[in-house]
Amino acid sequence: MKWEIADIQQWPPGKHELGHAIPEAGNSCSYKTGGWRSERPIRDEEVCTQCLFCYFYCPDSSVIVQGQKVVAFDLDHCKGCGICAAECPADAITMHLETDFHDDGEEE
Repeated sequence: MKWEIADIQQWPPGKHELGHAIPEAGNSCSYKTGGWRSERPIRDEEVCTQCLFCYFYCPDSSVIVQGQKVVAFDLDHCKGCGICAAECPADAITMHLETDFHDDGEEE
């Protein structure tokens, strides 16, 4: 079923269903969902013990693992929630303001 939602902005309160409904489903493979992030995780490779807690706790699957090692964060999908940093037992992940970075991802 596909809903006609072209005029959704004009719907009165009674037309909206109770609860949450997604009229047109998508997924994060189709959409970059990290664009509203205010902070980004930075991992200190020398401090990281490769315990993979960040990978298991990340609600957005934004921790990239290759060969059973953390290699990067998927910033196209990371929301900047900081759960990875909070759960890291080695304190190898810190959160940094997005305004501290250039468009190319390099820190100022």
